[in-house]
Amino acid sequence: MARTSHPSDIRPSDAPAQDTHPSDHEPRYSRIASRLLGELRDGTVPPGERLPGERELATRFGVSRETVRQALQQLRLAGLVSTDRRGSHATLPGSHAEHIPSLDFPVGAHTREPGGVRHASVTWETPSSEHAEALGLAPHRPTLVHRYESAAADGSGLRTAVTSFSAVAVTEVEELARYRDRADGTASAQLHRAYDWMRRAGLTLHHRDAITRLPQSVLVTRRVHDQYDRPLEITDLVVEAQQDALVYEFTLPAAG
Repeated sequence: MARTSHPSDIRPSDAPAQDTHPSDHEPRYSRIASRLLGELRDGTVPPGERLPGERELATRFGVSRETVRQALQQLRLAGLVSTDRRGSHATLPGSHAEHIPSLDFPVGAHTREPGGVRHASVTWETPSSEHAEALGLAPHRPTLVHRYESAAADGSGLRTAVTSFSAVAVTEVEELARYRDRADGTASAQLHRAYDWMRRAGLTLHHRDAITRLPQSVLVTRRVHDQYDRPLEITDLVVEAQQDALVYEFTLPAAG
């Protein structure tokens, strides 16, 4: 007599391959896409940043490379990532947790006219003696240094900013720490959410901006400390303008 198969007799290797979770009928690639989307939205992967390779993502999420490929394709179709010869890149616009114009990083980093030019880069180098002293760095100790420049299309309204980060900021803010090994001054620097990253690391930010009139420009010096009065960063911004000297300060709490 022929034996009737029972569902419990089917070994896992005999079962049809289904890329789903036992308690969730959503395809696994869709769940991986959702997790990647979360990283894009919370700034773990900044806009324009290259995503890890398929092999690395497959290892991280414990899935096959084909599943990762399908997840990336889902994000591509939604316009959230793009792919070129160098790999996949995040294209989701960064949304500040709390957008305050005066908190743009670095201070004053914007061009007012369409067609303006901007350039930003990061290096791992010894900061100026003034910055090192403000950050409590030992002489000749290198740190993450961010340089920013913007101007109108015709070259007017030039703004240049140099920011040095403290050892505390680079150590405790994961997103900043990632730049250490690739801070060679050539790669584009996507640090416009630096203050959001600090808040997400549990730091309460206290800013003090000193604005000083110079003969043909204005110098803005921003110092940022945390709730323990530890220095996080110092920025010197030079703007082609004339303003009266002004000092103002405020505190931005850590993310809830």
